[in-house]
Amino acid sequence: MGRVAIVTGGTRGIGKAISIGLKRAGYQPAATYQGNDEAAKAFNAETGIRVYKFDVADYDHCVAAVKRIAGEMGPVDVLVNNAGITRDATLHKMSPGQWKEVIDTNLTSCFNMCRCVIESMRERGFGRIVNIGSINGQAGQYGQVNYAAAKSGIHGFTKALAQEGAAKGITVNAIAPGYINTDMVRAVPAPVLEKIVAKIPVGRLGEAEEIARTVLFLVADEAGFVTGSTVSVNGGQHMY
Repeated sequence: MGRVAIVTGGTRGIGKAISIGLKRAGYQPAATYQGNDEAAKAFNAETGIRVYKFDVADYDHCVAAVKRIAGEMGPVDVLVNNAGITRDATLHKMSPGQWKEVIDTNLTSCFNMCRCVIESMRERGFGRIVNIGSINGQAGQYGQVNYAAAKSGIHGFTKALAQEGAAKGITVNAIAPGYINTDMVRAVPAPVLEKIVAKIPVGRLGEAEEIARTVLFLVADEAGFVTGSTVSVNGGQHMY
């Protein structure tokens, strides 16, 4: 059997593409979700991939879920921290709740999930962790101080954990997607979306499968010399 891989937020959008890509490549993915039971049920029926419902922002929920996944599927070798939400507002109108919800779901979840798998990975001398950041964590974005802070935090988290895991065969990398053709982006008003695409040098939105292919490269057994990196997949919109 292939390596067990947890994908948080793995039943829709980018996470769905990652889960499917991992399964096609011979991994055993476990896709997590929090709220949309209907979408998760349809995803499971379509793909046959196991789904697990829990709140990645709650440490105790993560502990229980990872224990269950490992018990049912085997030790976790791959973790893709993809779960994320937006609660957009300019800072002078942002509530403490909007700030905390985004930080907890997008950033604290990375700590929660990594903490739950890291000891087992260290014991076995192998692990692949990929954290999904964002172009807006690199460049900032108007009305997203919470989201940008969380995603920027992911990039620093990745570099620090990569240093801790390197000697134990654990790689930790990040991917910073640009604007991807998902339901969330397609919901942007057409005039705004046109302006976004106009700023992308390749002239289009990215596809979720392009992020999935990047994940597959980073989690491969053969990718052991790549760690602490942030791979930008944004069509050239932000280069540095």
